[in-house]
Amino acid sequence: MRIDNAYFTRRKFLNSILGGWLGTLAVTFVSPIVKFVWPPYKEPDEVKLAFADFAGMKPGEVKGFPWGAKPGLLKRAEDGSFIAFIGVCSHLDCNVSWMADKKKFFCACHEGWYDENGMNIAGPPPKPLRRLETSVEGEDFFVRKPGAGAKA
Repeated sequence: MRIDNAYFTRRKFLNSILGGWLGTLAVTFVSPIVKFVWPPYKEPDEVKLAFADFAGMKPGEVKGFPWGAKPGLLKRAEDGSFIAFIGVCSHLDCNVSWMADKKKFFCACHEGWYDENGMNIAGPPPKPLRRLETSVEGEDFFVRKPGAGAKA
């Protein structure tokens, strides 16, 4: 039976369902390309932390800190200075963890290894961990991109 005063015919209904499905499929394929070309994440130039949280670290100890949306790793060197890294693997941006018993950084995604200075020593990582600059200014501890310098 056909309804003469229907707002949608069967053909219009099926065309709108098919068009919506094709539109959703197109967005699904196009959105990763757009995110690749224009990434939504902007890395910070510096991060301000409380020095009291890191002052008690022993030489060889590593603690994490937030570096924007990525993890940061702060290591206390044997001479008492601090070394900071962005805690993601240079291979595929997997998170890196500190293996205290081996004194190495480890990426579990593809078994990548970095030495205690962040240099790639085994596995697929093509480059060392990205290093950051550190400075203590009063009660504040600053971690900055290399060359970012202090803000005036």
